[in-house]
Amino acid sequence: MRIGILGLGRIGAFHAETLSGLDAVESLVVSDPFTDAAKAAAERFGAEVADSPETVLAAGVDGIVVAAATDAHPALLLAGVSAGVPVFCEKPVARTMAEGVEVLRAVRESGVPIQIGYNRRFDAGFAAARAAVRSGELGKLHTVRSTTLDPAPPPAAYIAASGGIFRDCSVHDFDVIRWVTGREVAEVYAVGGNRGADYIAAAGDCDTAGALLTLDDGTIAVVSNSRHNARGYDVRMELHGFADSLAVGLDDKVPLRSAEPGVAFPSGTPHGFFMDRFTEAYRAELAAFTEVVSGIRPSPCTIEEALEAGWIAEACTLSLHEHRPVTLAEVKGA
Repeated sequence: MRIGILGLGRIGAFHAETLSGLDAVESLVVSDPFTDAAKAAAERFGAEVADSPETVLAAGVDGIVVAAATDAHPALLLAGVSAGVPVFCEKPVARTMAEGVEVLRAVRESGVPIQIGYNRRFDAGFAAARAAVRSGELGKLHTVRSTTLDPAPPPAAYIAASGGIFRDCSVHDFDVIRWVTGREVAEVYAVGGNRGADYIAAAGDCDTAGALLTLDDGTIAVVSNSRHNARGYDVRMELHGFADSLAVGLDDKVPLRSAEPGVAFPSGTPHGFFMDRFTEAYRAELAAFTEVVSGIRPSPCTIEEALEAGWIAEACTLSLHEHRPVTLAEVKGA
């Protein structure tokens, strides 16, 4: 099949590399406003360069991957749908929930498959945790802990356009909590602080955040995030039930060290960034998209599901600013 890629920045170039290694993908057509980025990807992966998204869509592509800046997501996604071409779009659907809801309304009746990029759904550990919860082997859950700690903050320009740590970083935890547990979030209480890069506070954001989520069955989920984790990139989840407990990401590369005498674990090189932590998950995610394009499976992450994680981020952002618990019903206007 022939896949178009719109946006050849860090994640777009990474997706181009991944797609070029999939048996189902025969050719790539790439486009980026910065022509040097598109040319570099073309030379590296044997792709065809197009001068605009419209040219990509007119080039006989079977599907498109939207990896452009967040502000461009709605227009590019809608352009793909208007052309009847299946779309893979990196999260978020849009910068604001209002825009995201408008996109959903515009495409709901189109019948064009759309997959939103939440790669943790394709990680082997998270998939095993979901299976353990759904099979009942952990018993009834009472506590979930989900962690995302970046080794260093992104640049100031990225922070200014990110929408805040809950919408940009924590949203991955929110999505995977819903996906693993099969439950909805009823209420949140969020806190945040600034102990690091000054430009994050200047943008009205926090560099370290925590959120206490109450799920609709009473399970408590604790989410911890930071832009500063000097030891490496740390993504983990703990699930505690009345019959057993389980951890995701507790491998030899977890960026922690033990204070216990004689304990050598973990002895591996810590994960340095999301690309090495989730290489196989990204490959599985894009392989799934080729199956969506082929019509042999439904979208594994729809716009509707992606917006649910966005509503949790919206509630946490409001909670942080107003120092109070916020229900999901409140932010949704239900």
